[in-house]
Amino acid sequence: MPTFSGPAPVDVAVVGAGIAGLTAAALLADAGLRVTLLEAHHQSGGCAGTFKRGPWTFDVGATQVAGLEAGGIHQRLLAHFGLPLPAASPLDPGCVVDLGDGRAPVRLWRDPQRWQQERQQQFPRSDRFWQWCSAIHAANWAFAGRDPVLPPRNLWDLGQLLGALGPANLASGLLSRATIADLQQWSGCGHDQRLRRFLDLQLRLYSQETAARTAALYGATVLAMAQEPLGLWHLHGSMQTLSTLLETALEQAGGQLLLRHRVTQMLPPQAGGSGEWQLSGSGPGERAFALTAAEVVLTLPPQVVDGLIPPQLLPPGYRRRLQQLGEPSGALVFYGAVRRERLPAECPSHLQLDWPEPGPLFVSVSQEGDGRAPAGQATVIASVFTPAQPWFAPECDDRAVRSSRKAVLLGQIQSGLEALLGLEAAAWLHGELATPRAFAHWCGRPMGYVGGLGQHPSRFGPFGLASRTPLRGLWLCGDSIYPGEGTAGVSLSALMACRQLLAARGQPLALR
Repeated sequence: MPTFSGPAPVDVAVVGAGIAGLTAAALLADAGLRVTLLEAHHQSGGCAGTFKRGPWTFDVGATQVAGLEAGGIHQRLLAHFGLPLPAASPLDPGCVVDLGDGRAPVRLWRDPQRWQQERQQQFPRSDRFWQWCSAIHAANWAFAGRDPVLPPRNLWDLGQLLGALGPANLASGLLSRATIADLQQWSGCGHDQRLRRFLDLQLRLYSQETAARTAALYGATVLAMAQEPLGLWHLHGSMQTLSTLLETALEQAGGQLLLRHRVTQMLPPQAGGSGEWQLSGSGPGERAFALTAAEVVLTLPPQVVDGLIPPQLLPPGYRRRLQQLGEPSGALVFYGAVRRERLPAECPSHLQLDWPEPGPLFVSVSQEGDGRAPAGQATVIASVFTPAQPWFAPECDDRAVRSSRKAVLLGQIQSGLEALLGLEAAAWLHGELATPRAFAHWCGRPMGYVGGLGQHPSRFGPFGLASRTPLRGLWLCGDSIYPGEGTAGVSLSALMACRQLLAARGQPLALR
């Protein structure tokens, strides 16, 4: 493999230019540090990136954004960088959920009063459950706005956590081991199986878990995301718009983004023969590169740590913790295009369908004039969670085997879209299916994982994986670190890690 002299030594190397990595790199560069952001792919964005097929632009994974409202994390970050908010439309309803039972679908209205009326009609006698969720969410929202550090690993972390706590958080903390299913049962509507199906669909989408396994303190806020004063947003142009703004912030602050640079090894201080981290990997044209950094922010799934750092250099207890993290999900994603006239009148932008095979579908439909499709056409993206490892079994190395499996799955997904939107096979102007193998290639994630750790009570908040690691100068952020996945969640985790890193250098960080 040909080699070349790598980038100059830096204060911080950030690995992975998804939303978390872009946020962390921009914040640290803005604080005056020399920062290099390394990305394996030819563009930034990660699972919130985009790609083109002819005249159509498809969002790779994430298709909606939270945190653009006043006080939301993206609004705060962009104001900090002196950049405008991206053009976006509020989603109303945030989602339309078809439970496949022949009854009217559930519409998650943006207006809280309208949403209350909707759920009273859809789920009678569930008011107490929703009131409890609302109270927990209100406490969570105030807590998150005070920038806590979770879980704490030293006195500074603990001080930030205690400073963010309010009386309501102390009360809701009694539910730290409870699940959303527990709240449903305790509130007197545990018998409502239709409500449970709705909760399972929504929570699986954002927490990688069902109601019986989603932490109540996490799920309560997930269930409130579509309503004001929060809300979900549809970006104009594509999801790449958010990445482009963060790239601009990084460039303005003097940071460096290196695309097509895949990190394959990280040696901690001393192990590399110096007091700094030694990163190496392959750059453009498969040329080897090396980079020296005082500190590293890793935004990739934490399951890769055991492969990037030689196992003998990891503390044994920490290595065991990483090995016990569990298996995140992969995804099957159908990317299609149709003439808009083939869609139902007033088709919502986001829908869910409880579908048997290959599983419940989450569907995103582009809006007219949003830049994703020519006039009079629309892109349709349908995704479903799937176990990732089977796609990397030896038999799947055979292209014919993969093609056969994909053809079956493609037909099943298109059948679901016909049931949901009335789109028969002849309606498609374009259609293709991506598997976990495609996501592994696109995002460089092991096994093509598309989400973080499931938000089970044993892995959420104080019981989760910390951004501060036992290796000096190594920090984690992304969808496996508090507060969890989604563009808003990973940006909050990046802010937390940056505050810790800078505090250790004697530099406070507060968003302007």
